[in-house]
Amino acid sequence: MRAYAIAFVREVEFNAEIVEYLQHIDAALEPFDGRFVVHGGGAEVVEGDAVMDAIVIEFPSRDQLRAWWDSPEYQQIMSLRTRNMKADIVLVDGVPEGYRGADSLKH
Repeated sequence: MRAYAIAFVREVEFNAEIVEYLQHIDAALEPFDGRFVVHGGGAEVVEGDAVMDAIVIEFPSRDQLRAWWDSPEYQQIMSLRTRNMKADIVLVDGVPEGYRGADSLKH
């Protein structure tokens, strides 16, 4: 089942460290089959008070997502992001093919 790293970004200081992070993030994702499906911008708030950008990275499984998050490749560049970005980040599982909203009532 697919899994996602979702960042709700409140603030970013664009500087040389963020540029370096962005130059290396794709290489850190590649061995774990991670790919960006949303990368900020273009958000339209239709309910609530959200004042943030969203970033969503998709992985084939939770195991691959955790392997990426804990990998030496990502750990090496993570501080470039954390020093320059304020964000809430969650790791979540996707739903199986054919899932319907009412399926949540079965639990």
